[in-house]
Amino acid sequence: MNGVTGRMGQNQHLLRSVVAMARQGGVACGQELVVPEPILVGRDLDKLRRLARRAAEEGLAREPDCTTDLEAAIRDPAADIVFDASTTSLRARAVELAAAAGKPVYCEKPTAGTLAGALGLATTCERAGIKNGVVQDKLFLPGVRKLRTLLDQGFFGRVLSARAEFGYWVFTGEHSDQPAQRPSWNYRKEDGGGIVVDMFCHWRYVIDHLFGGVAKVFAVARTELSERRDENGDAYPCTADDAAYAVFTTSAGLALQFNSSWTTRVRRDDLLTLQVDGTHGSAVAGLRDCWVQPLGATPKPVWNPDLPQSIDFLAGWQRVPDTTAYDNAFKVQWEMFLRHVVADAPWSFTLRQGALGVQLAELGLRSSREGRMLEVPPLA
Repeated sequence: MNGVTGRMGQNQHLLRSVVAMARQGGVACGQELVVPEPILVGRDLDKLRRLARRAAEEGLAREPDCTTDLEAAIRDPAADIVFDASTTSLRARAVELAAAAGKPVYCEKPTAGTLAGALGLATTCERAGIKNGVVQDKLFLPGVRKLRTLLDQGFFGRVLSARAEFGYWVFTGEHSDQPAQRPSWNYRKEDGGGIVVDMFCHWRYVIDHLFGGVAKVFAVARTELSERRDENGDAYPCTADDAAYAVFTTSAGLALQFNSSWTTRVRRDDLLTLQVDGTHGSAVAGLRDCWVQPLGATPKPVWNPDLPQSIDFLAGWQRVPDTTAYDNAFKVQWEMFLRHVVADAPWSFTLRQGALGVQLAELGLRSSREGRMLEVPPLA
């Protein structure tokens, strides 16, 4: 596991996925029960060792080995799978080393900073004949899963449109009692940062999964805050976009609006809300919950700005109940990948699929530069 001292690698992948799988006694993969035993790789050995101790305390049978030598770790006969959660600019080396060693590779997104790079990594893995995958965690969020069920059941009638609001205020680090919640590289283009590169990779697979393939994109990317403070408290210029406003159309003709911002304050149900409107009803999904309003329960507002609003619009929505147990979204996909590697279970979240997200991000940035809507061509 490379790059696990970062926020996502540590919390979602190591502790809440790999350690959680070990703590539950393993994962059933065909006729086998697989218990993951991580090897932690990174640049700071002291951080790795502290994390290894914590992982053992939280459920691993033994404290993981730690190393700063990525190549040696991948060559180690004890390493069956290579996972990478390092920064985007460093991803290629881990994937290429895994392919050269003939070992399955699973990695965070975006898989590369450019479409050419992402397709190159996919091709490298395909030629090496190794199983490969990319994290697409939003598909396994309880709210999105409930939304998928509503679509499958025909709740909406004819789907008319959808819109998503994502984001929150990320502190600049200027004040000591308000440290930044995200790493500084996120705001430096030269280090692979930017909200378009980060979030459009998510929006691609969410849209493809829920509404059909993306056909066109129009985006406006902005760098709203020009300066932030890094992990040492030093000021640095922000060279990457921290807000993006996009309109996507699908091959079926749906119009989708997706706003993404690290410079907004939240006044909605969750950090991500996705509303779908249809002829028979509407739904709003957050990370865990989903709310619906069918046609028969839709209020009839009348425009009159001279009088106080008499309708409590929020009261007219019904929460979709939990009808099954919802596990951590990252852990769900981790278990699927282990079953794919060990028992050859079906798997569609390959690095080639991950390249679709990089493509959309690349087109989104180009659309912003050129000020026009662009077609999204099929991958070669």
